[in-house]
Amino acid sequence: MIPAFASFACLFAAFEPPVDPDREEAQRWAVEELSKPKYASAKPSWIEELWNQFVEWLRSLNGDSFSAPNMAVPVIGALAVVLIVVAVIVVRPRLNARKKKSAEVFDDASSENAEAFRARASAAAGRGDWETAVVEQFRAVVRSAEDRAIIDAQAGRTADEAAAQLGRVFTAASSRLEHAARLFDGVKYGKAAATSSDHAVVLALDTELSATKPDFAGQAVAGLAVPR
Repeated sequence: MIPAFASFACLFAAFEPPVDPDREEAQRWAVEELSKPKYASAKPSWIEELWNQFVEWLRSLNGDSFSAPNMAVPVIGALAVVLIVVAVIVVRPRLNARKKKSAEVFDDASSENAEAFRARASAAAGRGDWETAVVEQFRAVVRSAEDRAIIDAQAGRTADEAAAQLGRVFTAASSRLEHAARLFDGVKYGKAAATSSDHAVVLALDTELSATKPDFAGQAVAGLAVPR
């Protein structure tokens, strides 16, 4: 900061107007000069500004005799803790939101039909393994739609994508498809627990969609096997 202001002072020393500038003109000169890039680059970072504000606040509590180099270690530690807490509260949720994603419906390029997934879901439900039952039942929903040529077979399709695509042709069930996708993601991606009620919801959806004719009217969406 000192070299920048020294340059600023030299500029005015070298400039000798015939008359003294009035207050408004001097202020205008100062604003124009300080707006140059070289002064902007000399500004302290937001961390330095935060630190300076903190030091000034401590001075207001302890008097003018307080100085930053003589700060007690506990005070520095307290500041570090405060900054970490702020970072966790403000930054971490945003990072988690960016990282959050929907799980892929199928782990591999399996060619099994919907009945195979339904059988596994039924077997898992029979032994009380509701997490597996939910996962396999949702896979049955998606594979059934592929088997019926409602949606194209697509490697890497996520639960959210499947629910969105099917929701366009099964509009009455769109909200339940989204709910089923969240259940799938919660178990497969979030490692959440599932219940018999969760499986019953996905099973009822699978049964209903299997007996429902899709409505392709006006649809031209990637992923849909729209008949031509």
